[in-house]
Amino acid sequence: MEDRVLDWAVYEKTAREMAAEGLVLLKNDNKALPLKQGETVSVFGRMQNHYYKSGTGSGGMVNVARVVGILDALNECKDVNVNQKLAETYAAWDKEHPVELGLGWGQEPWSQAEMPVTEELVQEAAGESDSAIVIIARTAGEDKDNTLEKGAFMLTDIETDMLRLVRENFQKMVVLLNVGGLIDMSFLDTISPDACMYVWQGGMVGGYGVADVLVGDVSPSGKLTDTIAYDIKDYPAYDNFGGEERNFYAEDIYVGYRYFETFAKDKVRYPFGYGLSYTDFKIGVKHASLDFEKGVANICVKVTNTGKRLGKEVVQVYGEMPQGRLGKPSRVLIDFAKTKELVPGLSDELKFEIPLDRMASFDDSGVTGHRNCYVLEAGDYTIHVGNSIRNTTECLFFELAEIVELQKLQEALAPYEKFDRMKPFCDENGRMLIEYEETPLVTVDMYDRREQELPEEIPVTGDKGIMLLDVREGRATMDEFIAQFDDEDLACFVRGEGMGSSLVTAGTASAFAGVSPNLIAHKIPSVCCDDGPSGMRLDSGMKAFSLPNGTLCGCSFNKELNTRLYALLGLEMTANKVEVLLGPGMNIHRHPLNGRNFEYFSEDPYLTGSIATAQLEGLKSSGVSGTIKHFCGNNQEYHRHTTDSVISQRALREIYLKGFEIAVKSGYADSVMTTYGLVNGLYTAGSYDLNTTILRNEWGFTGVVMTDWWASINRRGMEPDANDFATMIQAQNDMYMCCPDGSKNMGGDNVIEALQDGRILRAELQRIAKNVCNFAMNTNAFKRLVGEPVEVEIINRPKQADDFSIDDVEYINVDRDILIDLTEKASTADTNYVIALDVEHPGEYEVSLRGSSTLEKLAQLPCTLFFNGFPVSNFTFNGTDGKDVVIRKEVKFYGRFNVLRLYVKSNGLDLKDIKFSFEKEF
Repeated sequence: MEDRVLDWAVYEKTAREMAAEGLVLLKNDNKALPLKQGETVSVFGRMQNHYYKSGTGSGGMVNVARVVGILDALNECKDVNVNQKLAETYAAWDKEHPVELGLGWGQEPWSQAEMPVTEELVQEAAGESDSAIVIIARTAGEDKDNTLEKGAFMLTDIETDMLRLVRENFQKMVVLLNVGGLIDMSFLDTISPDACMYVWQGGMVGGYGVADVLVGDVSPSGKLTDTIAYDIKDYPAYDNFGGEERNFYAEDIYVGYRYFETFAKDKVRYPFGYGLSYTDFKIGVKHASLDFEKGVANICVKVTNTGKRLGKEVVQVYGEMPQGRLGKPSRVLIDFAKTKELVPGLSDELKFEIPLDRMASFDDSGVTGHRNCYVLEAGDYTIHVGNSIRNTTECLFFELAEIVELQKLQEALAPYEKFDRMKPFCDENGRMLIEYEETPLVTVDMYDRREQELPEEIPVTGDKGIMLLDVREGRATMDEFIAQFDDEDLACFVRGEGMGSSLVTAGTASAFAGVSPNLIAHKIPSVCCDDGPSGMRLDSGMKAFSLPNGTLCGCSFNKELNTRLYALLGLEMTANKVEVLLGPGMNIHRHPLNGRNFEYFSEDPYLTGSIATAQLEGLKSSGVSGTIKHFCGNNQEYHRHTTDSVISQRALREIYLKGFEIAVKSGYADSVMTTYGLVNGLYTAGSYDLNTTILRNEWGFTGVVMTDWWASINRRGMEPDANDFATMIQAQNDMYMCCPDGSKNMGGDNVIEALQDGRILRAELQRIAKNVCNFAMNTNAFKRLVGEPVEVEIINRPKQADDFSIDDVEYINVDRDILIDLTEKASTADTNYVIALDVEHPGEYEVSLRGSSTLEKLAQLPCTLFFNGFPVSNFTFNGTDGKDVVIRKEVKFYGRFNVLRLYVKSNGLDLKDIKFSFEKEF
């Protein structure tokens, strides 16, 4: 047995550190920040009482014991006084105007109604305060994108009036943006606050990180991972984003700063990599040299704190390449590092060893004479060092006399549909202008390639008594182990079971590997995966830690801190018997309106891959793993299940696949999730070129690939079919997530049928079984199964009244009707009842909740029923004179395993029981 300790206090401290380091200070005039000692501050904005710890959907629905908001944290600061009268005004209004959560998946509004403020209120606050903080808040979410509407990307009229009145009446005004992604920043021109800072969504203790920066305990050191343009119409993907059927990626590789710095510098409000500090730094190059033989640039940078406060600085290294025949962005990020915290006068030296292939381009047309190759074209190369893409100095120059071919690859994942893509050309005045060229189309048949690369079948031997432990101990080979399984057994390997499978931790996303009695008997563990990436989503109601969102973690530019934070998450996962986190999220911020940008890091692929690698290193150091997602081209949520991303090979290689490649090669990623949608006419779960040619054959990936939950699959030219597992198996997307029962074909998949008619070979199923077993053999689940458990003791975690053990959750079998007694636990405020049902007959059910109350008849006593983590029904009781009252609602059970949580909001309600009654099949 291996024992480890997770110190919850360290966990909170590390998350607080990240929340502070990822904030990006854009403006700080008139010494508005940090707040002065003893200063009284008035906080405006109704979301001061409802801090957005994250966005919504699978990447944000972490059930937490508490959320520390900005106002909460400021109230704890000894050196700052909060205007309590104004805070009480907001609290009273908030009580009369509760926030709107929405019922169902993705139904929450993008923002909450703001409290109107009067001039008298603002003037009164100004008379009692030295400065004002205005909080503008937006959520973000899975399954829907932001919109160009007031209350979404734009400010509401009430928010604008609030900003105007505060500006007119306060000498110092600070705007904090508690948001998941970029919003319209034109208020900087019309309102002109003294300071403005993106504080993003900092997780359950994010308010502490914000307060640490506001009061000056921490100097801001976050940098923008996206370019902020003046107008959203200036983003190059604007005309090709949000399509229902397809989006042509006509901007090609010119995403984010690659576009703006090449063609439209004047359209930029704040450039990539920008972020202010409370102190000043001098960045100097001590040494820079080129090692042509090794193909690396060696650079040593000295950073000195020349200001008057403690602080950290981010050094960013950019490469500038010749335009050549391919055309290039004006510069690209090729490395970065963050200093340690420096006291005034002290320095830190950062050393970079940068492979020159980070400056390479992919030729998908053959214009250089090297088709389907990464090349360095002939010409001048310059490496720049600085603290943003706009603030750099030249540190190294070299010239290539002729083109260098770095890597020859196969054509893979090329587009089928004609479209023109962006390319730069230089006019007679030296200005870079835009022209368009035809995008190279497919010339190689993916299905022919598969036929030529089929694996050899392992002769079936029947059960020889070989266990997976024998493979690990070297007593048998993996082929000998797999040879024991017949076709029905092999079919089980491709079925992930869930959500909420009873084989693993209750309320998690899926079980895979050991999903049938025979597989488990052969010591194949049931591996548990759970939603992330910013903490565990436990639909049982079990509390977990909510981490800062992906964009904030990216803006920290701090690899070491990301590793430390995710190592702690890995220990928490181990304590909850979760082996695989469904994250990091790695898609590119192609457009600011993508609703899921909050889960992802950046518009830049190198930064994306580097931060993901750091997080994977943290998870792996604690014995668990992460699933990099969504592979690939998932750059909008609107119609994400059906939209085709039409992308050139070059843009895929340099932008949309590059981060994943870095995570596989540097972060040793061993789990990948494909997308819901299509890339170049094919659903990614059925793409052989994506999952085998590129991921496995080119990058050397040896892990498992899973679909997104209930994804579609198709062969080219065919309609999508979620049950077409045969095409998925051909592509070497190992597992379908998820099936109602992994041990049998309850969902109607075509695995056995396809084996019989020859569409797939037994060898392909055996290959998937080996992939899955190789992964499962290296998990904590395997260690538990063979008597080598890893135990994690959690210390210094505050006790909560409704805490419970995951081992106490038991599944109740439901034939058609079930009555569950609720009287074993008092239904006091903030009580959770966890109800785990194994439903034999999926369909529509009536839910009857019985309770009573002795309070007055006008009393409102709400209960919310959560299903798989999101609210589906509200039961609101009134005073009943102590008599039992039954409230009936409807709920739909689509699958076998269903984890529900009944949450009681207020005291005064006495719940008796809850009944589920079958009504009809779908």
